[in-house]
Amino acid sequence: MAKVFISLGTNLGDRHNNMLTAIALLAERVGKILALSDLFQTAPWGFDSDNHFLNAALELETDLQPLELLEITQDIERKMGRTEKSNGAYADRLIDIDLLMYDDLVLNTPLLTLPHPLMLEREFVLKPLVEIAADVVHPVTKETIRQLYDRLLS
Repeated sequence: MAKVFISLGTNLGDRHNNMLTAIALLAERVGKILALSDLFQTAPWGFDSDNHFLNAALELETDLQPLELLEITQDIERKMGRTEKSNGAYADRLIDIDLLMYDDLVLNTPLLTLPHPLMLEREFVLKPLVEIAADVVHPVTKETIRQLYDRLLS
C-alpha cells in the first residue's frame, strides 16, 4: 500500500459540501483516509476572483498506481461538475484535486509529475499539509514539509 498526499480546493457553490463530497468519494474510490487537515480559507492564487477558496490536505493509503489514481481523481472532479483542468490558466472551480506526493516516488510523465511541481510555491497547499505531515520528507528537496513551509513564509 502506498501513502499518498492530496490537496483539495473549491471556491464555487457550497464549498463546505464540495469538500465533504470529494473527501467521501476519495475514501470510497481510492483508499483509507489516514489524516485530514482542517479546512482553510484562502485567496485565489494565480488569478483574480471575488470567490475565496476552501483548501485542505489529506493522506490516503491506496493500492492504486499513480496514473490509476490520477484517472480516478479526475473522474471525481468531472462527476462533481468540473469540466476542464487549468492547463496553465487558473479559474474558479467547484473542486480541484491535486496529487502532491506518492510515497517517495519521483515521476515525470506528460500526464503526471510527482511530487507536484508547484507545491513548494503554494501556501494554500503547504499550510494544510504541514498540519498532517510536518515531518514527511519531500523526495526531491530532502527537506521536511515543515522546513518547506517555514522557508515559503520567510
